[in-house]
Amino acid sequence: MGSGSRTTNSHNPNSSGTSNIRHSASKAIAQYTVDARLHAVFEQSGESGKSFDYSQSVRTTTQSVPEQQITAYLSKIQRGGHIQPFGCMIAVSEQTFRVIAYSENAQEMMGLTPQSVPSLLEKQEILTIGTDVRTLLTPSSSVLLERAFGAREITLLNPIWIHSKNSRKPFYAILHRIDVGIVIDLEPARIEDPAMSIVGAVQSQKLAVRAISHLQSLPGGDIKILCDTVVKSVRELTGYDRVMVYKFHEDEHGEVVAESKRPDLEPYIGLHYPATDIPQASRFLFKQNRVRMIADCHATPVQVIQDEVLMQPLCLVGSTLRAPHGCHAQYMANMGSIASLAMAVVINGNDDEAAVVGGRNSMRLWGLVVCHHTSPRCIPFPLRYACEFLMQAFGLQLNMELQLASQLLEKRVLRTQTLLCDMLLRDSTPGIVTQSPNIMDLVKCDGAALYYQEKYYPLGVTPTEAQIKDIVEWLLACHRDSTGLSTDSLADAGYPGASSLGDAVCGMAVAYITSKDFLFWFRSHTAKEIKWGGAKHHPEDKDDGQRMHPRSSFKAFLEVVKSCSLPWENQEMDAIHSLQLILRDSFKDAEGSNSKAVVRAPLGDLELQAIDEISSVAREMVRLIETATAPIFAVDIDGRINGWNAKVAELTGLSVEEAMGKSLARDLVYKESEGTVDKLLFNALRGEEDKNVELKLKTFGSELCKKAVFVVVNACSSKDHTNDIVGACFVGQDISGQKVVMDKFIQIQGDYKAIVQSPNPLIPPIFASDENICCSEWNTAMEKLTGWTREEIAGKMLVGEIFGGCCRLKGPDAMTKFMVVLHNVIGGQDTDKFPFAFFDRNGKYVQALLTANKRVNMDGMVIGAFCFLQIPSPELQQALKIQRQQEKQCFARMKELAYICQEIKNPLCGIHFTNSLLEATDLTEDQKQFLETSAACEKQILKIITDVDLQSIENGSLDLENAEFLVGNVVDAVVSQVMILLRERGLQLIRDIPSEITTLAVYGDQVRVQQVLTDFLLNMVRYAPSPESWVEIQVRPRLKQISDEITLLHMEIRYASLKMLSSFVMLLVITRA
Repeated sequence: MGSGSRTTNSHNPNSSGTSNIRHSASKAIAQYTVDARLHAVFEQSGESGKSFDYSQSVRTTTQSVPEQQITAYLSKIQRGGHIQPFGCMIAVSEQTFRVIAYSENAQEMMGLTPQSVPSLLEKQEILTIGTDVRTLLTPSSSVLLERAFGAREITLLNPIWIHSKNSRKPFYAILHRIDVGIVIDLEPARIEDPAMSIVGAVQSQKLAVRAISHLQSLPGGDIKILCDTVVKSVRELTGYDRVMVYKFHEDEHGEVVAESKRPDLEPYIGLHYPATDIPQASRFLFKQNRVRMIADCHATPVQVIQDEVLMQPLCLVGSTLRAPHGCHAQYMANMGSIASLAMAVVINGNDDEAAVVGGRNSMRLWGLVVCHHTSPRCIPFPLRYACEFLMQAFGLQLNMELQLASQLLEKRVLRTQTLLCDMLLRDSTPGIVTQSPNIMDLVKCDGAALYYQEKYYPLGVTPTEAQIKDIVEWLLACHRDSTGLSTDSLADAGYPGASSLGDAVCGMAVAYITSKDFLFWFRSHTAKEIKWGGAKHHPEDKDDGQRMHPRSSFKAFLEVVKSCSLPWENQEMDAIHSLQLILRDSFKDAEGSNSKAVVRAPLGDLELQAIDEISSVAREMVRLIETATAPIFAVDIDGRINGWNAKVAELTGLSVEEAMGKSLARDLVYKESEGTVDKLLFNALRGEEDKNVELKLKTFGSELCKKAVFVVVNACSSKDHTNDIVGACFVGQDISGQKVVMDKFIQIQGDYKAIVQSPNPLIPPIFASDENICCSEWNTAMEKLTGWTREEIAGKMLVGEIFGGCCRLKGPDAMTKFMVVLHNVIGGQDTDKFPFAFFDRNGKYVQALLTANKRVNMDGMVIGAFCFLQIPSPELQQALKIQRQQEKQCFARMKELAYICQEIKNPLCGIHFTNSLLEATDLTEDQKQFLETSAACEKQILKIITDVDLQSIENGSLDLENAEFLVGNVVDAVVSQVMILLRERGLQLIRDIPSEITTLAVYGDQVRVQQVLTDFLLNMVRYAPSPESWVEIQVRPRLKQISDEITLLHMEIRYASLKMLSSFVMLLVITRA
């Protein structure tokens, strides 16, 4: 992260999230210059890089770099002309199969070196430019290669198992297309390698699917647990000494957020490093080739020989063998990592990022999962391919967690904004600083301040009053035309007095309320927040700063950020901007603004003030509606559009100006939806609300012409200030992408073979696989649906060859999900209602619902999967709609549940901490007993929170612990939970427990026993007649020995009164030590 990564943004009234995204993109582009300069300095330092001072180079990257130097740097990265020696490479013309380039080690590795005594019967093949590559391979291998060359998506067929013609050596052939032909990476495969066969490849996939299932079973709401789990899974899968998750921050610098390692290795958890450690060019390559293995950083790279007619060096971006740059190899050697495996973690970009890249679905490199090994290590391609599937699943799960975290943050910010606005309406303006909550609760910061009517209200770590006045003068002099400013370095922003502020105040965000009133947020320098391996980085830590090493990277990072703070994130600036809009309408501008002040209003102006306050809130609501991610539109009593937000304009291609005044029923929806619109409007004008109603909207513009947009809307009345109904408002959800998904297909019974072979048109498309995911059945309906015959498909891999090769899928995520479904079915877990889409032989997009069931033989052994496809019909749409609504409600409940659990954990941590403080004090025996009872109840609450796992509840499973505890402690905890209810009902509690029982030590799950006894005792108290009743706990000291390890304890709980007696007898089977 060079100094060029620091950010200073002046805010315009029309600023938006898109401008922030563009700024981030420009920072990434600028980083190429920094990377190129570092590359040039390293190159000039000699082959060993001994004279390369990494820390100093990072700090001096502000110098300009010639364009030719940047071009040379990118060419060196992408077209370096060398490969790693653990394999060999051949590039051929796609039309003629003629060799256009090959690595120097290809002849020796493939056994093509001329023999001293050549055979008279067999002609020896020679590898040179112009050789037909098919002559170097066995006939069966040549056939496989020709078939692969004809595939539309050639990479989906990787790896191809081929043999050299001369030596009969087996190889994994990994193919990819480039601008001048096809590159064939050949990695030697051992005959004994379990991953060599199809069965071995499937086993690698099964291991990955098992890890994916583990990820999907984790409780939501905790990204750290997700990252910790993935590093453990990858290490188990690959066997590397160290596995880490690297996260890229918005300012491009990185951080190690999770780690699993060999015990004797130094921890890197918590490490922050400059953006230059992983250059932008390398990050771009990770989005193209998501798995990168370096088998031995000490190995000498092998040169690529190519045809002289080629205009430039061969592009090796997609090659699995591409040699590492010398700078990176040196870094690995310095840190003792001889081999590495790096895997990209790619997530979906947001809507603003998609707008920047032209409306396409953008993908963002969130970070990397990196494996290190202290000795040379090379894992076979099928295992790396399985790891790539695992990374895709991790990216999907991470994307969901990030969205959930963003929603929770939005809720918190909205709640804080609401409280602050309410405070303004009820109290004086300084209350948003002096009371709780305050403006520091809006965003993460070290201090905040309000400068209002030339008075200063500081909070937390802030400048002095004299310093804040100097900052205000600087803002008015240099940034008068903007509405605010945000910077992570006041020094870089040009503030002359930055040095006088010290490290305490480095970053600042300011919002202009009026021309003389300001809101400030301050942050201290980043180094204060940074830890390495759980400990503060000490300045006296010895490290050779001239060597590229994690500690020198960390040192360079600290040097870079010592005068800058953590950057202000887009969501934080949006929260500040929203509060600014509310406050600007609430303050009286000293220069003669017409708006009224919230405070100090004359008594006669209270009604006008109230109107202004309502107007302010209304304007903020309009802004929220206009920028909402859901389509929202409104009509007047005649059904004509009078509200049309940006999202519905984007979906339909009809701008706000064009939509205004048009009839919703006659101009904007299809004929089949006209009656529905009329009914919704009729109900809304009567004050009735309709929910989950589907509308089919027309689209406009050349790109969207003749397409339809399907939305499910909720319709309600629109009212004016007098509470009269003046129209209807529609809040919708775009379901266009899900329209073709159908409800569960009815299970077909009978003879599988007869169904598959039947030509009856009523039989749905059916295909089947064996235990190795190879296609074993492909019925007539599948032939008609896909255009591929049974003879062409039989025996091929369903994942990759058929769906992915013959029938293209939309993106690698779709293939990952399909693979997980098939492996789960073979593992015994059937799948229903799985949305499945692909392209047929003619390129037509087919959408269907997949139902998959396990196939078993006569002995009950699983021998494969049986799959049905059903194309949705109009009759299924209503069922589909209900299904989607239920899934949405279920997902919403899960999010709410995760949020509630997290919110409960916070005060529980406070209780635990308080108890720990009390334990450290001098306590009486009774007080110690009270603490033990409190701790037992605390554990019970935590166990209940942990039990909130919907999957475990659905499966009916419950984990039990086995630990030693005292029966007396359980009774005390149970009694404490019912005492308040006993007092409220006026009941008496009688405890008849012998002393030898209270001190009895037993083994079992204490918390579960507490839960059961508490529930029973509470029921006794709730339903006991009062007030002439009592509740009695009686434990009879009858212990019956069942075996050497099992003892039966008789326990009785009962309630009684003058007229009745009722009891509950409980027998506890207890394992004794």
